Amino acid sequence: MARKPGSAKDKSRSAKKAIHHVKPVHPEKGQARILEQRVAERTEELRESEEKYRSIFDSANDGIIACDLTTGKFLFINRKMSALTGYSEEEILKLGVKDIHPAQDMPYVLNEFNEMAAGKKTETRAIPVLRKDGGIIYCDIGSSFLGRTTLIGFFRDVTERKKIEEDRERLITELEVSNKELEQFAYVASHDMQEPLRMVTSYLDLLNKRYRDKLDKDAGEFIDYSLSGAFHMKALLNDLLQYSRVGTKGKPFELTDLNSTLKSAMFNLKKPIGESRAEITSGNLPGVYADETQMVQLFQNLIGNAIKFRGGEASRIHISSELKGNEWSIRVSDNGIGIDPKFFDKIFLIFQRLHAKEKYPGTGIGLAVCKKIVERHGGRIWVESELGKGAAFCFTMPMSR
Repeated sequence: MARKPGSAKDKSRSAKKAIHHVKPVHPEKGQARILEQRVAERTEELRESEEKYRSIFDSANDGIIACDLTTGKFLFINRKMSALTGYSEEEILKLGVKDIHPAQDMPYVLNEFNEMAAGKKTETRAIPVLRKDGGIIYCDIGSSFLGRTTLIGFFRDVTERKKIEEDRERLITELEVSNKELEQFAYVASHDMQEPLRMVTSYLDLLNKRYRDKLDKDAGEFIDYSLSGAFHMKALLNDLLQYSRVGTKGKPFELTDLNSTLKSAMFNLKKPIGESRAEITSGNLPGVYADETQMVQLFQNLIGNAIKFRGGEASRIHISSELKGNEWSIRVSDNGIGIDPKFFDKIFLIFQRLHAKEKYPGTGIGLAVCKKIVERHGGRIWVESELGKGAAFCFTMPMSR
């Protein structure tokens, strides 16, 4: 009986014949081919990773540079560092630390670099960097390590900040010199003018005593005006002299009991306190490091001010204190005529007055002296008030050390 084509036996013979004609693959060659494929795939991954991190590296806002600690030479930079220095990557890789800093600053720069290399610090501020065109910029520099011998530096351009700081320091120095000159001028002017003013006052007083009855009414009024002006000028010069001495003639700070200085101030004001029937009370005040004489003067000026600007009833003045953080807040409150808030800043300026001297005598220096005393002690002074509702003058003093 004939077999049908495609039977199981025919298929088996065909499969054996096919296997017989397949060339065998050497095992080592197969493994090499697989290894080559894996290497190619890994190489591509590394290339993509490098491109990715290089993109991040170049898009950084800070300049980044790598330095070989053994040679001091640069290994690579990003685009921002190239822009900061003006060098291309090819150019800067031929340079080292000494080539991108001004020669006169090298001792300082090398010291900072060595401390970074030794791991003693990770950041340094406002280091001068020499550009390719000869210009100088200033950079804050941070650092980290890549391995044991590669130092990575992060450069942030702070040239504008450096310029602002230098301008500020220059202005502060100029202001300090100007203030010292003004203080010296105020002292000399007020001191040297005392003698001629004393002579004018003496002769006006002599003229008034000897010839007042021999002159007409107008002449007598002229003498009164002259004497009044001379006495006001004397008070003005004395206050100006006092103001100029706050900074120049102050005593060293010592532990001072403010309760004691308040008592001294009240003793000095015994007459105006009695005449105005002022009632003065106080809580327990702290001890602070201060110039005792100036603390007496401060309380005297503030209490005297409260008495002067009293309302229709007798003055009630209270002095209290409160510890806030690391400073004492002292408060001198009264029931006087009060102050319009729009004048809060003006009242602490020298020679500034809110009222006519005929109604409230004075030179307009008292509160300016208070402000200068408080600021010399590292504090601040301000006023809280409403017109017609009294006032509270507050000042701060650092805690005792």
